[in-house]
Amino acid sequence: MKRICVYSGSSSGINKEYSKFARLLGKELVKNNIDLVYGGSKTGLMGDISDEVFKNNGKVIGIIPQIPLLEEKTSKNLTKLIKVKNMSERKEKMSDLSDGFVALPGGLGTYEELFDTLSWARIGIHQKPIGLLNISNYFDPLIYMLENSYKEGFISKLSMKLLLISDNPCELINSMKISCRQQIEIRKS
Repeated sequence: MKRICVYSGSSSGINKEYSKFARLLGKELVKNNIDLVYGGSKTGLMGDISDEVFKNNGKVIGIIPQIPLLEEKTSKNLTKLIKVKNMSERKEKMSDLSDGFVALPGGLGTYEELFDTLSWARIGIHQKPIGLLNISNYFDPLIYMLENSYKEGFISKLSMKLLLISDNPCELINSMKISCRQQIEIRKS
C-alpha cells in the first residue's frame, strides 16, 4: 500500500479530538511510508493531516477542482498539486491514484466521497480497502444507519464488509494493509 486517499472536513469541527486524530493519522501514514492523497485544502481536518504528513517529510498529493472558492484555500504544503475541472473529476483522480481510502469526520463532501467509494467497490470498479476512523464515536449514527439498511434488506452482507472501522489510526492502517494483501492474493489465484 503506497498511497491512501483521506476524505475529511475542510473545517475542524467542534471536538478538538478530530484535529488530534487527523494529525495522528498523518504520522501513521508517514511511519508506514504511505503517501497522502486528499482534496488539497489548507483548512480544517484536511489541513491538519496534510500539514502533519508534510512536516514529517511524507508525500502529499492535493487534488483541487478549478473552482475559485476552493482554489483560494489550496495548501502550500504539497509535494504535488493536481488541478482538475470539477468535483467529479477530483473523486476519480483521487481514486485512480490511491490504494485505499480513509474517511475522517466531515460534512456533505466527505459523505459524498465515502458513499461514491463504497458504491464503486460494491459494483466492482475497485477492490481497495475503505476505512472509517471513528473518532469520538463520530460515525456511530452512520454505522447504525448502514446496519439498519442491512437489517431491512437494502444493503448486502458483502457490502457491509467493505467498510473497515476503527477508532485507532494504527489499527486502521494495519487492517487496510492486510485487506490490500488479501486482495492481491485473490487476484493472483
